[in-house]
Amino acid sequence: MMFFLRLLKKWAGKGIRLLYKLLYRFVSIDDKLVIFISFHGRGYSDNPRAIYEAMIQDPRWQGYRFIWFIKHHKKKAISIPDAQIKEYFSFSYFYHLSKAKFWVVNCKLPLYICKKPEQVYLQTWHGTPLKRLAHDIDVAEDTTFYRSAVSYEQMCHSYDVDVARYNYMISPNAFCTEVFPHAFGIDPQKLVETGYPRNDFIVNATKEQVISIKKQLQLPLDKKIILYAPTWRDNSYVSAGYTFELKADFHLWKKILGEDFIVLFKPHYLIINKYQDDPSLKGFLYSIPATAEINELYVISDVLITDYSSVFFDYAILKRPMYFYMYDLENYASDLRGFYLDITKDLPGAIYRREEPLCQDIKAGVYDRTRLDAFSKRFNNLDDGQASKRVLDLLAGEQ
Repeated sequence: MMFFLRLLKKWAGKGIRLLYKLLYRFVSIDDKLVIFISFHGRGYSDNPRAIYEAMIQDPRWQGYRFIWFIKHHKKKAISIPDAQIKEYFSFSYFYHLSKAKFWVVNCKLPLYICKKPEQVYLQTWHGTPLKRLAHDIDVAEDTTFYRSAVSYEQMCHSYDVDVARYNYMISPNAFCTEVFPHAFGIDPQKLVETGYPRNDFIVNATKEQVISIKKQLQLPLDKKIILYAPTWRDNSYVSAGYTFELKADFHLWKKILGEDFIVLFKPHYLIINKYQDDPSLKGFLYSIPATAEINELYVISDVLITDYSSVFFDYAILKRPMYFYMYDLENYASDLRGFYLDITKDLPGAIYRREEPLCQDIKAGVYDRTRLDAFSKRFNNLDDGQASKRVLDLLAGEQ
């Protein structure tokens, strides 16, 4: 029965896409309609959220309609002030993609999406890359990508098709302005170096907001907070999505750090398997949903532990200690995508292969701030709390 339901869903999806390609040209454009998509409809987050929240406060966008496309939005009970929420990959999704003058998106759109010349597609992307992207990935000819096992050529083609639709792509810093043209094959004329709008919150967050977030999450106010935010692995997945094998002995972490710290564990949004809470770690380890807005976790934390995730580029704005727990470094660097940076020299913190010395150094406050200062000057020079305004100034030129 489940097989036939999946087959029916597959053919229904193909039918919707075919109908969309036949009819999208006949839908008139609404010059005062803006649509937003974040992480393929996973939620209300990231750069599109920051741009939206700045937009509804900007007089230049009064009288506009705003639509967010979110998967299973009724089940998630998401509410967005002053915006409509429509189901991702529904008839409404295709209709409004055909109708909206402005698209604000932080991820690669599917190949089947059609864009009219009069429409304005702003691609915000979602991070400064440590790992190599798209055309920059150097792999063997028979390497496949994603759970769908597409070839290198197919993977690059999917980027090429999307990039050809962009009117603008924002860049968070000079490094990305240099990398994105050869990674994505984008014309440098379409790149606009604005900084990331999502980082305005990090820059502008107040002490009152920090306390409020801690209370909402029911966190103790008398403990320091460690944010542990590892990334996904390209080669670890099942049919339903990407999985993450946790290599952290949180009992050891508690033994060393439990007197002064608590830990927030936030997996990457692509991860489908959930950490099973251990009652013996209650009060020390707090498991955060993968879909949670990570900016709020940045500003309340005192320390970041990550691996190959790009989260450290944003966290560096806060000038707080960062530690890199890379237990699978050789495998990741050689068998997966490789890096843009020399991680032994360029990271704003030390690399650890084992948990005990990592935890001991955090407890003792061992951290080389000179690395952080140099890193921040290179990657965070546009993080002044005004990136959203610069993006809106750009879009206003298309009104």
